[in-house]
Amino acid sequence: MDLVPALDEPLKKVLGPPTAKVMAEHLGLHTVGDLLHHYPRRYEERGQLTHLADLPLDEHVTVVAQVADARLHTFASSKAPRGKGQRLEVTITDGSGRLQLVFFGHGVHKPHKDLLPGTRAMFSGKVSVFNHRLQLAHPAYEPLSGDGADDTTAAESIDSWAGALIPIYPATAKLESWKLAKAVQTVLPSAQEAVDPLPDSLREGRGLVALPEALLKIHRPHTKADIGDARARLKWDEAFVLQVALARRRHADAQLPAVARRPRPDGLLTAFDAKLPFTLTEGQRKVSKEIFDDLATEHPMHRLLQGEVGSGKTMVALRAMLAVVDTGGQAVMLAPTEVLAQQHHRSVTEMMGELAEGGMLGGAEDSTKVVLLTGSMGAAGRRQALLDLVTGEAGIVIGTHALIEDKVQFHDLGLVVVDEQHRFGVEQRDALRGKGKQPPHLLVMTATPIPRTVAMTVFGDLETSVLDQLPAGRSPIASHVVPAADKPHFLARAWERVREEVGNGHQAYVVCPRIGDEEDDPKKSGRKKSPEDEAEKRPPLAVLDIARQLAEGPLQGLRVEVLHGRMPPDDKDAVMRRFAAGGTDVLVATTVIEVGVNVPNATAMVIMDADRFGVSQLHQLRGRVGRGSAAGLCLLVSEMPEASPARQRLNAVASTLDGFELSRIDLEQRREGDVLGQAQSGVRSSLRMLAVIEDEEIIAEAREEAAAVVAADPELTGLPGLRTALEALLDEEREQYLDKG
Repeated sequence: MDLVPALDEPLKKVLGPPTAKVMAEHLGLHTVGDLLHHYPRRYEERGQLTHLADLPLDEHVTVVAQVADARLHTFASSKAPRGKGQRLEVTITDGSGRLQLVFFGHGVHKPHKDLLPGTRAMFSGKVSVFNHRLQLAHPAYEPLSGDGADDTTAAESIDSWAGALIPIYPATAKLESWKLAKAVQTVLPSAQEAVDPLPDSLREGRGLVALPEALLKIHRPHTKADIGDARARLKWDEAFVLQVALARRRHADAQLPAVARRPRPDGLLTAFDAKLPFTLTEGQRKVSKEIFDDLATEHPMHRLLQGEVGSGKTMVALRAMLAVVDTGGQAVMLAPTEVLAQQHHRSVTEMMGELAEGGMLGGAEDSTKVVLLTGSMGAAGRRQALLDLVTGEAGIVIGTHALIEDKVQFHDLGLVVVDEQHRFGVEQRDALRGKGKQPPHLLVMTATPIPRTVAMTVFGDLETSVLDQLPAGRSPIASHVVPAADKPHFLARAWERVREEVGNGHQAYVVCPRIGDEEDDPKKSGRKKSPEDEAEKRPPLAVLDIARQLAEGPLQGLRVEVLHGRMPPDDKDAVMRRFAAGGTDVLVATTVIEVGVNVPNATAMVIMDADRFGVSQLHQLRGRVGRGSAAGLCLLVSEMPEASPARQRLNAVASTLDGFELSRIDLEQRREGDVLGQAQSGVRSSLRMLAVIEDEEIIAEAREEAAAVVAADPELTGLPGLRTALEALLDEEREQYLDKG
């Protein structure tokens, strides 16, 4: 008998170099263990066929269906020998719909022989549209149950082990599902070697099957109950191992020393609160108390503050910063862009008034200095800012990643506030935290509403505070979808609405997905495109083009300016200042305005090609209007057809202003991999079975179990299987992410 390969055995040795190379390059699978954890996406039931009617366009699919009809056509062709070309058209059916397969040229002979009417087979290829009908061009196929297949085919071996259920694997054009199934068959005996990461008491207490049995049942189920048992078990593995990693992180953080920061009763914070022209919302008071309690402890705060656009997060963060300055420490706010850093600097100095004029004539007695540091500052300004940081003259520092450079030194860094966390690499956050004499306290802010489970998964090492009230005086925003292709007069009306808003003394944003100064990609222009192709594949609308069209057309006579990320920083700031001061009527911009830009007089926003943006991003953009006393209007322009998923997404955005509801929709519509964001390196790759929205209960329970396990045994000395799983799951890169999170 052959020796069973170990789980860490390279696939190259087991399956041979060519197959292993494709698996590594296209699916990220390198070892036997990786392949065993590459689970089927779904299962085909023998005798019950796929819904061909629901196939997604432009995706690589695998279907099991029956040949209804096969016709060979001959046509005139200058390229074919004897001037005759051949095309084989095969129609397959599943009872719910039909799908056309086409084969050309020399590729017609084998399928013409294999795919006779009545043949059942697995087909794999990319779904495209021709003459308004879905089709697969030159799909790979494997006949089932010996229907025209020779005895050695992969399909034959599928038949021998699949029972009633055929596993369909996430595959690629280079490696069809049935070839993956065959490779899994080769390594499946190794599942017996899998070390169980779950403590026995947990597994038995929850009635979960052992890991080797779960792997066997997920790849070779005999019944639907087998699949259910396997999924339940494998979801627990992923949730529990991830939560143990995060619980260990929290435990390690709790051991770190930090300076407790308690505000003075008669200090800067008290003076600031006394001059506020409004009262804080109940939510702001509650969240501030959570933050002040954390700051008063002798280990570093790690808190995530999430709140809707306009919920007053900046005010909460500023009060925390002032509390730290009261203790003689310094506080830093890190913003993702220069536009946003400059805006934060402006709004903080305005809110603080004479309290921000430390060391200056007219500065209040308790005042401090608020310094801006960005990459584009002149040498003299930069030198002065660096000096203010190192001497402690500047209590509050606001800047971009320029703050992370080696040259930047602080006198006594006590608090780091990171705005819009998802835009920063973990290394950047860590480098800034390393500038304190002891680890500083950390407050991470985001305006992207994050469902509770995602917060527990992605930000599981942070405590979470939520601001869910809007301050008084914020106006409602009406949102509508503008179907530009079906109803062009709706778009004309949209520009009239913009003119009306400007006529009433207000201002408007027009947002486009692209700048418009990019060079066209020569590779893309070679092929002749059909009209449907053109609509689907045309480049996204661009700021520079739209600004010109509007200024010369529907918005002629209005003051139209552009703003985008490739403009020199001084120009960007000048445009933003003019807009904020009311010197511009319409600002045509990219998503640089997405976070933090605050112009209360802007009441209308038109988002062009809105279907090219994500749900959460549209919600963020929309939050830029309705910030004053006048009602806001957001128009989502799209050329996508009524029934398309893109339009359904836009309808969802138009129908609710609840960011948490929208973030759920966003996550349900996107693949799980995107949920956790590429920046959270590695987290994505570890969640193969767990769905963060649907499996809320498992994640919450796993978090409790993990906390108990780590509290009892932080080093996991009594759980070698769990240690092994942690090492396997948390590859080096991911360990760093958790370490620095």
